Amino acid sequence: MKLELLSATALALAAALTASLPVSASEALAKQHACAACHVVKGAKTVGPAYADVAKKYAGQKEAEAKLVEKVKKGGAGVWGQIPMPPNANVPEGEVRALVKWILSIK
Repeated sequence: MKLELLSATALALAAALTASLPVSASEALAKQHACAACHVVKGAKTVGPAYADVAKKYAGQKEAEAKLVEKVKKGGAGVWGQIPMPPNANVPEGEVRALVKWILSIK
């Protein structure tokens, strides 16, 4: 019971801290976790879609953030072509959430 409370508190704290990261910090996270090897912020699709195209595709969808967090963590294929995105299970949950929020905020 105490461990569950501690884990829930740690997750809430991590989410609060990463939610307040400036955009440049989220872009730095993308570079740190090698996301930039396959994605660009704006422009033509490289290996994966540009973040601006992802933001446009999921704009206004209530479940977009949760859906994309899961996709980043587990990987996937078929939405943007046949080249799969590998799973990123080693990226901390709070950082994945910060990255996804940043991506969805791109205009």
